Amino acid sequence: MKNIHYILFFLFTTFVYSQQIPQTLSLHEAIDFALENNRTAKNAQRDIEAAKQQKWETIASGLPQISATIDYNHWLKQQVSLIPAEFFGGSPGDFAEVAFGTKQTMNATATLNQKIFDGSYLVGLQSAKVFLEISKNAKEKTDLEVRKATINAYGNVLLAEESVKIFERNITVLEKNLNETTKIYENGLGEEESVEQLQITLSGLKSNLSNTQRLKSLAYKMLNITLGIDLNANIKLTDNLNSLTSQNIVISLLDADESVEQTVDYKIAANDKVSKELLLKLEKSKALPTLNAFINGGYSGNNDTFKFLQNSQKWFGSSLLGVSMSIPIFSSGMRTAATQRAKINLEKAKDDLTETEQQLKLQIANAKSEYKFAIEDYQNKQENLNLAERIEKKNQVKFFEGINSSFDLRQAQTQLYTAQQELLQAMLDVINKKAALETVLNEIPKN
Repeated sequence: MKNIHYILFFLFTTFVYSQQIPQTLSLHEAIDFALENNRTAKNAQRDIEAAKQQKWETIASGLPQISATIDYNHWLKQQVSLIPAEFFGGSPGDFAEVAFGTKQTMNATATLNQKIFDGSYLVGLQSAKVFLEISKNAKEKTDLEVRKATINAYGNVLLAEESVKIFERNITVLEKNLNETTKIYENGLGEEESVEQLQITLSGLKSNLSNTQRLKSLAYKMLNITLGIDLNANIKLTDNLNSLTSQNIVISLLDADESVEQTVDYKIAANDKVSKELLLKLEKSKALPTLNAFINGGYSGNNDTFKFLQNSQKWFGSSLLGVSMSIPIFSSGMRTAATQRAKINLEKAKDDLTETEQQLKLQIANAKSEYKFAIEDYQNKQENLNLAERIEKKNQVKFFEGINSSFDLRQAQTQLYTAQQELLQAMLDVINKKAALETVLNEIPKN
């Protein structure tokens, strides 16, 4: 029975674990999963919740506050006061030693405090709202970066997968060529150099394959980190590099509106300006008086022994209502200096906002240029690969017919392998550059 419990527990935990980590993922599914499970994205969401709590904390500080105190005092040796002895019929000039009160006292008091006017509190309410807005913008910024990082990581995995397939295919073709060339040489119809040239090329391909397989493993780990799952989790990607490249060629994106006011970076800079304005108001508010009211009530008991919990103990009640006003009069220039410093910081924030606007316009123009080049480069690399494949086939035929040398064949093969890798990189660039443009434009298509 105990073993059955262990088996059931293992099956349950395995089921739960498998539910949390998907077995297959398209790019859109990976983005959605990362936005929900990426650790940075989750912390950004927690920052929003913390900002909401801080907003309420600020509001509550201006609402009625109730506190209570209980004090117990026990004189180990009572304080003695000297009183002229003549009050008690003694001789003038003599003093009598008298101890006032009882040895033990207990007091219980409850106090209600209420702000009536405080300029800094009013500014604090506005600041709490702005801080919440800042947290929301930070979350939006984080989501944009997580989305871009997921696309990059997903694309790197596909690049490694395609590279491995191409290297394996090239090795298969080259091994066949090497076998045929070796037989020709063994039959005395070819040169040893031809065999050696092919061996050099094959050795280089195998080395590149091993390195790419290691990079593929690292690419999967990077994707797992971006998704917010275990580093060594096994997932299968359902999209392929070719289809994703076609989907990410969106020429209309090059004509997207370049207005920066709705971009998250502009919003963050605008938030900073507003926060600096509030800090200036805060410093100015410190020159205003503050007004607070309170009311308290309590009971006190006195006894020479500890009998405060007995019914016979007498308790004496008291209550007090009061209003206090604090008026700043002279601070030796401290408030003036603080206000001037806040003004300086506000001017800096205004310039930072203008600088951010200009930088964003430049970033958008640069991102559009890079995206357009990525599309053009992809089309160019497709044509280059077609040419390289035809050249390599012609050189193979000429080599086995004895027209071309092994050096010419190796050069054509190397050119083909380079064209293959350049096309794969161009495909990845199209995907990544589109993601970068969407990020800076803050235009994210719905999945």
